[in-house]
Parts: sequence; C-alpha cells; structure tokens
Amino acid sequence: MNWYCDVAPDDPVHAPYHDGEYGFPAADERVLFERLCLEIFQAGLNWKLVLQKRTALNAAFDGFDVDAVAAYGDAERERLLADKGIIRNRRKIDAVIDNAARVQALRASHGGFRAWLDAHHPRALKAWVKLFRATFRFTGPELVNEFLMSLGYLPGAHRETCPVYAETLAWDPPWVRHPPLAEG
Repeated sequence: MNWYCDVAPDDPVHAPYHDGEYGFPAADERVLFERLCLEIFQAGLNWKLVLQKRTALNAAFDGFDVDAVAAYGDAERERLLADKGIIRNRRKIDAVIDNAARVQALRASHGGFRAWLDAHHPRALKAWVKLFRATFRFTGPELVNEFLMSLGYLPGAHRETCPVYAETLAWDPPWVRHPPLAEG
C-alpha cells in the first residue's frame, strides 16, 4: 500500500490513520480486534469509507470490546443491520461477532490475540493466510496482508522515503526483529 504514502498526508480522513496507526505495532486486544474488523468491513469497499464510518462502527460494536461483541445475539445482529451509520453487510457482521468468540478462545490457547500473533511470527504471507482462514472467518489474502502490515508483522506499510517509515521503525515492529519467511 505504498501509494498510501502519496495520498494520505494531505487527506483529512486518511492522514491520522496513516501517520499514527498504519504500520505501528499494537498489543491491546481491543485495538487488534478493531483493526481486524475494520479490514473485514473494508473487503470490496474502499478504505476511506471504512475510516469515515469508524466512529459509528466503534459505537455500534461497543468499542470493539471482544467480550461484549462475542455475547451478541439475534437482537444485536438486527440492530446492527438496521444501523444506517455503519456498513450493513450480514456476512461481515456475522464474521465480526463470530471472530470475537474466536479471539476469546485465543486467550485460553495462547494468552491472547497478540500472543497468538507473536507465537506464529515470522511466517510467509501464504502461511499467514492459511492460519487466519483456519482461525477466523472472512479472512482472505488481501485482508490478512493489510491487517498484518497495519500492525507491523509484515513490511510494506510505508515507503522508506515516507517520514512515517522511520517512526514505525522506532517502535521496533515484529517484521524488523524477525523478517517474514520467504514464500515457499
């Protein structure tokens, strides 16, 4: 997404994400879950639309609190499908709710979402995609790649000439400590 370094700095919607989040490591479960959910909502749409709806998505999904979302039932699904402020796609909404329960399971199996990511890093993108598809719903190659780049598990979020690139390196992202394995 190196083109992002060209368009984001002058855009009031893209700039805050590009400059302060994209490519920066995160450990907080809510942040990791929100990022996964935003990528799910972006599938087939443009990223700017997702960022424009981010506040509404956070409000609708209880701030992407994993336990709250995992407890959603039919009433919450219907509420979400009726919410004109968010991206109303049943498959995506169902995936987000189901994935919250899957993140809960990662607490027991690995100590949490971040620990699960760290336990499987480094690996090649194809191996990440296979792992994500076995663990989560609605996770294809593009989504997994963007999710992992956004959190510093894979390189490529910023061009080396982008001023934010040096800032992300200062956070010691996982891809710097342990470069991804070659596809094979």
